Amino acid sequence: MFNKEKVKLGIAPIAWTNDDLPDLGKENTFEQCVSEMALAGFTGSEVGNKYPKDPEVLREALELRGMEICNQWFSSFLITKPFEEVEKEFRAQLAFLKAMGAKIIGASEQSHSVQGMQDTPIFGHKYVMNDQEWETFCTGMNRLGKIAKEEYGISLTFHHHMGTVVQNPDEVERMMENTDPEYVSLLFDTGHFTYCGADPLEMVKKYVGRIKHVHLKDIRPEVVEKVKKENLSFLEGVRLGAFTVPGDGCIDFESIFQVLEEAGYEGYMLVEAEQDPAKANPLKYAIKARKFIAEKTGL
Repeated sequence: MFNKEKVKLGIAPIAWTNDDLPDLGKENTFEQCVSEMALAGFTGSEVGNKYPKDPEVLREALELRGMEICNQWFSSFLITKPFEEVEKEFRAQLAFLKAMGAKIIGASEQSHSVQGMQDTPIFGHKYVMNDQEWETFCTGMNRLGKIAKEEYGISLTFHHHMGTVVQNPDEVERMMENTDPEYVSLLFDTGHFTYCGADPLEMVKKYVGRIKHVHLKDIRPEVVEKVKKENLSFLEGVRLGAFTVPGDGCIDFESIFQVLEEAGYEGYMLVEAEQDPAKANPLKYAIKARKFIAEKTGL
């Protein structure tokens, strides 16, 4: 069994309000979002655009509900912007996270990313880095990870993601091989591995020693098939319901939980399942996810 003292459960605000598709859930307020997270039985949250920017205001709102911030997405542009520019933004976010008591920052390399392009098909159009770009990227990640750990006491976890330069298993492998385990860990996302055609169970077995944050999302394979067949964008796939909460799609979570459990995983496992809240009531789906996780892990 997972150690309840060391493994915590969180949920992302993207099920209530989608920062990439602001019309999805525009009616849902920050207060409703965090209240329903707590009501569903979660203690951790990541940061959404509607969250207060002042750490004191945010902390009070979360503490009232027994919640905390456990991670925040960071968009890096290591291969297209000067390092100093990326570092400045990174430090500002680290300062905010430190003030919130968070221990993780989740970086994603967004140079040339097509994940947010509504007219670009998600399959077959991603950018592929050349050797020089790989070197710049990996060196930059190590530098960011060193800053995070040594100056802020925060671990950098890298978020592999559809439509980005680190999407496929071979890209994740190259990144892992060329970054320092002391400074760069993996944010393991069940949904993004499955979406690109990888086996998430194989991936968790391979990298379990370097995973410091987990995103639990399930996949509706028929929707991903439609996205592929009709050359749709990543965000069109989100609207159609490509992602859902654990236990509502095709992923074998039981085996994944077992690998994490046996390896003594510590940290947050966070439900991140962006879909249209008008079609998938966020509270209903949060409760469904929480019940499924309890059933499979005892947490």
